[in-house]
Amino acid sequence: METRPPHTLLIEPVVRHALEEDLGRAGDLTSDLILPPGETAKVKLAARKPGTIAGLIAAECAFRLVDPSLKFQVKVADGSRAKAGAVLATIEGHVRSILTAERVALNFAGHLSGVATATRALVDAVKGTTARIVCTRKTTPGLRVLEKYAVRCGGGLNHRFGLDDAVLIKDNHIAAAGGIAPAVTRARAGIAHMTKIEVEVDTLKQLDEALALSVDTILLDNMSLTDLKRAVAKTGGRAALEASGNVTLATVRAIAETGVDYISSGAITHSAPSLDLGLDF
Repeated sequence: METRPPHTLLIEPVVRHALEEDLGRAGDLTSDLILPPGETAKVKLAARKPGTIAGLIAAECAFRLVDPSLKFQVKVADGSRAKAGAVLATIEGHVRSILTAERVALNFAGHLSGVATATRALVDAVKGTTARIVCTRKTTPGLRVLEKYAVRCGGGLNHRFGLDDAVLIKDNHIAAAGGIAPAVTRARAGIAHMTKIEVEVDTLKQLDEALALSVDTILLDNMSLTDLKRAVAKTGGRAALEASGNVTLATVRAIAETGVDYISSGAITHSAPSLDLGLDF
């Protein structure tokens, strides 16, 4: 299924800021000094290593903002798997413009493809179970909308986008509020009818407290596999269960097999290695 990208209005400011950072006060001195203004070329954006692609929408935006006359043609869509050597897109037009936008375009496409590739690895690892991989708010400042898009390109789901679209009562909230019950009671008294409540618990005793309050989702934080299984049995479908903590390629399958509904990973956004991409003349 095609992954719906963020609206252009959300992408452009992020890419524009990156270009402004790179161009500085004087622009691309190297390209402007050594290349004739009318010289044109057609280049290929290619994958050096295999992976799941994301971020071509940001790369295209970089080229377009530098020079609207450049022709950017996608060959491998965001969300697709690509082999090493695959041509992901072609760019045709003024050489100066292509080289000016090159690094910013590759930075976005490489980083976001890395996020998509890391996500896809976890998604593939839990295939055949009912668990879904979700991301967190552990994103690069300023890049959240694009990194969460990359997670979707990798087959994952998005957790809340920010502090304003769901209530997630974590351990520090519980400690500051004086317990799970007062925290949930206060939240429930003030939220809109469309807003869901999730509570983080560390123990099965806390799980019982959260279940008694009929919250929508319960986050099982850093629980052992044995306790995760017990939590699933105790819950019996009364709330959605999200497992978090110590999620790696080596552990994620066993976590999924406990029967939890969701497995959240911060690493797929904050620690994913960039996928090696390059521009070839």
